[in-house]
Amino acid sequence: MERRIIVIAGPSCSGKTKLGIKLAKSLGGEIISADSRQIYKYLDIGTAKPTKSELDKIKHHFISEIEPDANYNVSKFEKDANLRIEEIFNNNKIPIIVGGSGLYIKALTDGIVETPSKDEKLREKLVLEKEKFGNEFIYDKLKKVDPESAAKMHPSYWKRVIRALEVYYLTGKPISQFHKEQIDAHQYKFEEYVLNWPREILYKNIETRVDKMIESGFVNEVKMILNKGFSKNLNSLNTVGYKEIISYLENEISLERAIELIKRNTRRFAKRQLTWFRKNKNNHWVDIHSKKDLNIFMNKLLQESAK
Repeated sequence: MERRIIVIAGPSCSGKTKLGIKLAKSLGGEIISADSRQIYKYLDIGTAKPTKSELDKIKHHFISEIEPDANYNVSKFEKDANLRIEEIFNNNKIPIIVGGSGLYIKALTDGIVETPSKDEKLREKLVLEKEKFGNEFIYDKLKKVDPESAAKMHPSYWKRVIRALEVYYLTGKPISQFHKEQIDAHQYKFEEYVLNWPREILYKNIETRVDKMIESGFVNEVKMILNKGFSKNLNSLNTVGYKEIISYLENEISLERAIELIKRNTRRFAKRQLTWFRKNKNNHWVDIHSKKDLNIFMNKLLQESAK
């Protein structure tokens, strides 16, 4: 029997956190945070983590679990999150995935395909062919052995083309087949929803959030992290908000300019998030114009769960 997992995705400032908490409270669930930055300790205000009160109400996973200088990636998340999902089901709870990191969500819903390790000699041979005859040459090779994968690629992404060829030559099986087998083996039923606000309202939400971040002491949060000895060059701090405030603290820009950049870069990031989610045909888009619409959508999910 398939086990149901609800996924609440969307861009920054779309109301995912509060909706996820309400759903978890009503359904008896726990939240898996699919946010590549909220997992780090101390990065609280800038990543819009749930408040202490919200964390006390509903159990969250992958919130403030590792140090900012720890190495963490989507592959580790996929393995760790699947273990947590099993624990949640074993406790007769419902896992609810909440977040805006599309790659993290994709790792859970589609799985990370286990393909053969790279073969340096074979890869070197293919790279030499690419350099001698061009991208189209190796792309045509891929079209002959794995047209399905080739149709999803472009000749300019030659590294992906070469990897697909490498897998085929090593296994005799198209890389697209590995993807199919991964999906067929999935043991969960994911219901994926993307919260979609009109652009002007989303951008207004972003501006309001950034202003509140500054009022809540975001500058001091960044100072605190740096004063703990963490390098400004950490991947965890290469994040919208943190990098702009670091530039301000180093007297490269004014605070006013830092705030402007955070708002602008958050808008751009939200746009990229939406572009990513549009690529997933399994996503159900939920058009939201107000908090009332969020409540209507939540009630609809609750009614469907009761069936």
